[in-house]
Amino acid sequence: MRDLVLAVHGSAVPEAGATVGRLADAVHRLTGAPVAVGHLDHQKPSLPYVLADRPGAVVVPLLLGVGYHRTVDIPTVARHFDCAVTRGLSGEPGVGLALYDRLRAAERTAGGPADAVVVAGAGSSRPGGNDGTRAALDQLAHLVPVPVTAAYCSANGPAAPPVAEALAALRARGFRRIAVAAHLLAPGRFTQALAALPGVWALSDPLADHPRVAQVVAARYESARGDGTAVAPSSVPSGAPGLRG
Repeated sequence: MRDLVLAVHGSAVPEAGATVGRLADAVHRLTGAPVAVGHLDHQKPSLPYVLADRPGAVVVPLLLGVGYHRTVDIPTVARHFDCAVTRGLSGEPGVGLALYDRLRAAERTAGGPADAVVVAGAGSSRPGGNDGTRAALDQLAHLVPVPVTAAYCSANGPAAPPVAEALAALRARGFRRIAVAAHLLAPGRFTQALAALPGVWALSDPLADHPRVAQVVAARYESARGDGTAVAPSSVPSGAPGLRG
């Protein structure tokens, strides 16, 4: 049985490791595969370090967008160790349903449903980096009977406004019970920033340890482990393994 390696961004917030650890345990229960975690930044062990001990592993990028990490960084490292790389989580319906579950749980804690929802993604200036958030927005808009809009935690140039501006615009339109659905995988500086925003009716928890995300990761692994699915050589630069922040 091939090892399964979760390629995660990493965070300096201690709770991030515990959240991803719960995901790893859930995926192991679903697949029976040995599961390890390799970090792209902030935390150890790094992805190259983990793959060096697990040549031929299946790497599942725990990423909600299709940016530089997914298209360049991870494939470069994986190629060096003859590992398969699956698709990430961007646009996966199971992620949208997990976001919906988290939103409903936050509303119950707050005492009732919101009258508007902001889907808060990390934000990326790279092509495809925000596609996952847009897909989650579209799915959530079909599941809740209130206005849903997208906003981003990062100021790196996405088209949608920062979360604080989106909240202000909704308040100007008369909405008062505004929920923030965090389209984020684990605790970190973005979840901390969202929690510090004033006047939010409900804020949903990160997604990585939701059972539906574990199911998506398990399905990615099962689809790749038998056929050696790897990134096409034309999309993977040659050279020694390394990661770009």
